[in-house]
Amino acid sequence: MLFRSIAAFFFMLMLAGAPQAGTILVWGDSLSAGYGLRPGEEWPKLLQTRLEHEGFRYSVVNGSVSGETSSGGLTRLPAALDQHKPDILILELGANDGLRGLRPQLMEDNLGAMVEAGRQSGAVVVLVGMRMPPNYGPAFTRRFEEAFHNLAQRFDLPFVPFLLEGFADQPEMFLPDGIHPTAEAQPVIVDTIWGTLRPLLAP
Repeated sequence: MLFRSIAAFFFMLMLAGAPQAGTILVWGDSLSAGYGLRPGEEWPKLLQTRLEHEGFRYSVVNGSVSGETSSGGLTRLPAALDQHKPDILILELGANDGLRGLRPQLMEDNLGAMVEAGRQSGAVVVLVGMRMPPNYGPAFTRRFEEAFHNLAQRFDLPFVPFLLEGFADQPEMFLPDGIHPTAEAQPVIVDTIWGTLRPLLAP
């Protein structure tokens, strides 16, 4: 009985001394929620696999919701930060604001508030940018893209300028709606995110 007690004590010490896994919270819209894909094909799930393969002890929580705007994301974020207490917050929102023609300044303000909330909770915030199709007009598309760059500069953020980098001009990489990336595009998104995320990860 004594031996078992001593063994249990040392086992608990080992657990206490083991490095704890961090948490990465992905906060996005349908582009991250996996709209039109089978479960497990979405890029946050592939990111989890990549982390494990590379030996990083992080758990990826995908809090993305299809159709989410920056206003909706801002409303939901405090509860998620309190629940998951992420070490890293990947902020991928704004596409639906743009598609609905909402004012880019409103989107910028909402994203800025989420950056501040994430930082106040202790998370490192990674900002992921988007672009609008040219049919929205040069003035709107320019101001929309500028919003992300303004935020990255203002808060000195780790920044992924464009989530769909490398395949946005390839129709075969999108579902029939022409908006949502296919399963084949998801590893490309992970590679795009990884370049910015990797230096932030604790060994």
